Amino acid sequence: MADLISDGKTRVAWLSTVTNINAPTAAELNGGADYTRRITPDGLKLDPSTADVDTSSLASTFDTKTVGRVGFDVEVTFKRGDNPTDDAPYTTLKYGVSGFLAVRRGVAAGTAFASGQKVEVYPITCGEPQNSSPAANEVMKFVSPMRVTDVPATAATVA
Repeated sequence: MADLISDGKTRVAWLSTVTNINAPTAAELNGGADYTRRITPDGLKLDPSTADVDTSSLASTFDTKTVGRVGFDVEVTFKRGDNPTDDAPYTTLKYGVSGFLAVRRGVAAGTAFASGQKVEVYPITCGEPQNSSPAANEVMKFVSPMRVTDVPATAATVA
């Protein structure tokens, strides 16, 4: 049995529009801004949470629960760039900017999006960019806090 290593096998694109988040086209995904090389190795945070719903009754002698609403805590840590192309995430992902964050896992990052691949597509509105404190021997970074504005497609298939 072999393990799937994640190094170099995640691709992240920022899209202005997507016709159908459950079946984005390869052209839409490849036409988006590929921000993969600007994200720090530990900088992609897409943490789901599921709320509890109490299903106990007055007659219960045991606390029972079922799953409730799902939410996502999303923030992406980017490296700043010393030219306009490399600094595009910083100049693009400003407060109130809306779009779609597309994530593909398990395929080499340099491989173009293709029909049949699995992707995650999150409808996003960006929060205020947070400049990271300067530190010795580190690149300049910023964090883009993001809010998921509608139900994401966490198991979409590229059309």
